[in-house]
Amino acid sequence: MAGVAAGTAAVGALPAGAAAAAEAPGATGSGSAAGAAGRRVAVLGGGVAGLTAAHELAERGYAVTVYERRALGGKARSMDVPDSARGGRRPLPAEHGFRFIPGIYHNLPDTMRRIPFDGNPNGVWDNLVAPPEMMFARSGGREDLRGPIPWPGHEPAGLDVDELRRALTGLLETFFRLPLHETAYFVDRVLVFMTSCDERRDEVWERTPWWEFTRASRMSYEYQRILAIGVTRNIVATKAEEASTRTVGALGEAFVFNLLGRGADGAPDRILNLPTNEAWIDPWEAHLRSLGVEFRIGWTVREVRYGDGRITGVTMADPSGAARTVTADHYVSALPVEHARRTWGPALRAADPMLGRCDRLQTDWMTGIQFYLTERAPLVHGHLNCIDSPWSLTAIQQAEHWPDRDFPADYGDGTAVDCLSVDISEWDRPGMLYGKTAKQCTREEVAREVWAQLKAALNDSGRTVLRDGALHSWHLDPGVDGLGTPHPVNQDELLIHPVGTLHNRPTADTRIPGFFLCGDYVSVDIDLATMEGANASARAAVNALLEQDGSTADRCRVVPMYRPPELEPLRRHDRLRYRLGLRNVFDLG
Repeated sequence: MAGVAAGTAAVGALPAGAAAAAEAPGATGSGSAAGAAGRRVAVLGGGVAGLTAAHELAERGYAVTVYERRALGGKARSMDVPDSARGGRRPLPAEHGFRFIPGIYHNLPDTMRRIPFDGNPNGVWDNLVAPPEMMFARSGGREDLRGPIPWPGHEPAGLDVDELRRALTGLLETFFRLPLHETAYFVDRVLVFMTSCDERRDEVWERTPWWEFTRASRMSYEYQRILAIGVTRNIVATKAEEASTRTVGALGEAFVFNLLGRGADGAPDRILNLPTNEAWIDPWEAHLRSLGVEFRIGWTVREVRYGDGRITGVTMADPSGAARTVTADHYVSALPVEHARRTWGPALRAADPMLGRCDRLQTDWMTGIQFYLTERAPLVHGHLNCIDSPWSLTAIQQAEHWPDRDFPADYGDGTAVDCLSVDISEWDRPGMLYGKTAKQCTREEVAREVWAQLKAALNDSGRTVLRDGALHSWHLDPGVDGLGTPHPVNQDELLIHPVGTLHNRPTADTRIPGFFLCGDYVSVDIDLATMEGANASARAAVNALLEQDGSTADRCRVVPMYRPPELEPLRRHDRLRYRLGLRNVFDLG
């Protein structure tokens, strides 16, 4: 076994027939707490959850090593397009899919404020900018729905039921132009959810599909595409016929409060003013290294080993493929659920049945493709949703939101002037060109199909928004492989939320001493697979670790979803009605 000196570590290959122990390096960060000095934590996974856990632990004096199989940032990272740089420029920027950080988030923005960025008094949080508008692009020559996103100088609105009803009705009439009776019905359904007690949400709405809750089957095509399919598939990444009303409703409720200026960290729609790694992930890594965090990139977790009532080590493959055993005082599993559960053997699962329930959690494909353009397309100044597209496309043109970058001067070969970043949310429905699903298409066919669907949504009303001659190149997420074969794979699937999901999500604390969970699948107040959920779960995991360690360090603050006090009397009234077997007072059926 490799020798380990105080404060350092050596990692050796497995000798024949024996296991070699590799200890996480002991380094003391700022803000050391009593009992933390020298305590070693192995964080398994370097996405948002893992980096958050490392951040909180290092600030409290723990010696942290992060093990990541591919690249820091996980699904949130940006990446370089291979072989795209010319003339001293940076490679073209690509990403798993565009992301936004809405004002309903509170925990993630707090972390961002604590990551230094040169010239920013509030760290990388100051790199957030708010797109001024959004658009629902409709195909077949129908008028697109384009509107501003109100925020600058916005004053919080009142929240009694009549004011809420007026605000929601005005919003739907302005943006969606639905039939009046459908608008009124949907507003009533929103009020039912907003005034429902927690018991009704957890026990009834969690088991009711959004499609059924909104009575979408009885409504117009516009209602179905925008308020049923559009909301669930493009935002929650779950089919409307399956999506939990609790999950969809809670997210929608939070956005309504955000638009009304209640309980918000900022504007409803915020994005970064640079590619993600430049604006956030790289500064985060640098800051964590300054706190003493060490990183092992290219390390793949194989098994979290359990015996005699404790974790005995973690078997990993190092970058060369050689087997390693890592030991530490505590272990924080920050892997995505589809990867994490493969590392839990029968003995570990038997020690905490909660781990076995994670097998019931479902994931699906929601993956990005970027199109690089030689001319700026006259698109909306913000996100667009192609609501009629077979593959449920959403997109944003990015360069205008990166004011500190001259795109052609800074990236690629100098001829691409913009990046149109597109998320593909539906991979199992036939497309327009080939009659095949996205999974059945080759990578080239996926690119051509997505481009055709974008043009169908944007070039159908008397003007040409996207020109074939302006397409410089494209880049599809490299995590997708085997397209066009019988067994396509996606290394970065997204947790989805069909009915009943809530009751299978684990907590950050486990029954296994020294073993903790974090990630967007872990149960936290925001019931959705998001960067906010990943961040909040990491804070919960660190708090559980501190409790178990008997640490005197300050606990991480975990901010819950906003609850307007004006609605609490209605929720208490609904609790009584629920326990009496009665409907919500606003529920007209």
